[in-house]
Amino acid sequence: MKTRTEKSTTFSIELFPPKDESGESRLWEAVEEMALLTPDFVSVTYGAGGSTRDRTIRIASELTIHTGIPTVAHLTCVGSTKAELEKILDQYQSANISTILALRGDPSGGPSARWVSTDGGFDHADQLVDLACARGNFAVGVAAFPDGHPASHGDLAADIQTLLRKEAHGASFATTQFFFDIQAYTRLVDALAAVGSSLPIIAGVLPITNFKQLSRMADLGGAHIPASISKRFADVAGDEEAGVALGIEIATQLCEELIRAGVPGIHFYTMNKAAATTAIVKNIGLR
Repeated sequence: MKTRTEKSTTFSIELFPPKDESGESRLWEAVEEMALLTPDFVSVTYGAGGSTRDRTIRIASELTIHTGIPTVAHLTCVGSTKAELEKILDQYQSANISTILALRGDPSGGPSARWVSTDGGFDHADQLVDLACARGNFAVGVAAFPDGHPASHGDLAADIQTLLRKEAHGASFATTQFFFDIQAYTRLVDALAAVGSSLPIIAGVLPITNFKQLSRMADLGGAHIPASISKRFADVAGDEEAGVALGIEIATQLCEELIRAGVPGIHFYTMNKAAATTAIVKNIGLR
């Protein structure tokens, strides 16, 4: 997986494993449509609390086989022993997956809930970075939070130190939580650069297709929704088509600002839907 070895901006998409067969059918339809855009990579998440781990492993493996697009597989500490994590890494390696996104992961109650350790497991993402680098010589990415990690309570310096520690353990790129303020992204990038980090920070962008769903996700992940965006969606409340169009417009503008700021890559949280992401990618000329 390339992060940015040349001046072009990479484009990638994130999918989540559905809970049932009908959801999986819709997922593969979206994959087929977005594959036509030739993303640089596709990532596959775990569900909350590691709830879709087995499906994540299977779908990540099948994506690589069926599309030929490099797959980044998520790996979290939640509910797994070291031995189980090693087994998962071996499965990824057998499926020709060479890049891992190493995350502590969220407890079932969300990012702000009390962390519960697993006997024989890990409690921090940097431990996963160590394991992945040693176990299969994977390229390893980590998470970054432009609006601050919920557990750091807005302490940018603490978040920077966490990223530096992960970089020192072998992380080669980071992908951000979704955000809507370009200044939040540049503040994070500039702060990292100021302390000597060379970690590329790929920007996570969420096309808003359902504002109520967005509000719930933002509350869980600590993302800040600017009042101006809330007002614009309030103005089109009840008009689903207008809401989707507005979400595409807002994401397009953010992506254009990111490209002007020199972002190494844009990573779309697609929610397993192709239409909005496809429209935005074409709007900004990445494909």
